[in-house]
Amino acid sequence: MRHASRPAARRGGAFGAVVGVIGELLITAGVFLGLFVVWQLWWTDVQAERIHTQVLADLDWTEPPLEVPDNELEGPVVAPEYRDDPPIMDAPDYAEVFAQFYVPRWGADYVEPVAEGIDKAEILDRLGIGHYPDTVLPGDLGNFSVAGHRTTYGRPFHGVADLQEGDPIVVRTEDTWYVYRVTEHEIVWPQQVEVVSPVPGLMPGEPVPELTERFITLTACHPMYSAAQRYIVHGEFDYWAPVDEGTPAELIDAGVEIQALADHDAGVR
Repeated sequence: MRHASRPAARRGGAFGAVVGVIGELLITAGVFLGLFVVWQLWWTDVQAERIHTQVLADLDWTEPPLEVPDNELEGPVVAPEYRDDPPIMDAPDYAEVFAQFYVPRWGADYVEPVAEGIDKAEILDRLGIGHYPDTVLPGDLGNFSVAGHRTTYGRPFHGVADLQEGDPIVVRTEDTWYVYRVTEHEIVWPQQVEVVSPVPGLMPGEPVPELTERFITLTACHPMYSAAQRYIVHGEFDYWAPVDEGTPAELIDAGVEIQALADHDAGVR
């Protein structure tokens, strides 16, 4: 009996050692997984926000004018609203940052760069908001369509589901403001590319009608922390204004400080 128990004891000891090693490996894997989650959800935001801030500062665009009323307090000049055909910029190069994106509902300090292209690694993970190259530029007839992360990498479209009908979305190129208004939301599958058609909803292969309206479309992943579907916000053009004639009232009313862009400190958002 005594001799028979020794192999069993050795087997039990070996099994325990194996279980111990597996346990240690699982703990180590858990630690690395936790660190990855921290990196993905927090550190990518820190890095992206620094890059976005520097990109905006590097644009070095002229500030809208300030007026000095009788009380000698400076204040922004309210831009006039033009509703004729707006000026359209020349097509930007791939990865070129060509616009600034403002959404008053997302806060007075919200401003993000818009770059040409929607490549995840080169554009969305790094530069901010990406413009679908096959869609029109701001203010043009058709559908100015952009994509952005809802979580991680600066999450420029984190609040996309909070937008309400009538909310302003303001796009600035170097010389021109373009003001759009939110019209509707929808949730679609990734293959439903008709959301960025020249007329939203126009199916691929259908003839494009004569374009008479100006749209904007925001696309982001849905649900949060997943890429299973896409959250879509559509809007329609309201008016345009030259930058050298003032700042849109929608930004002034929201307390957006356009002047602060030139003095952005890295990490301050």
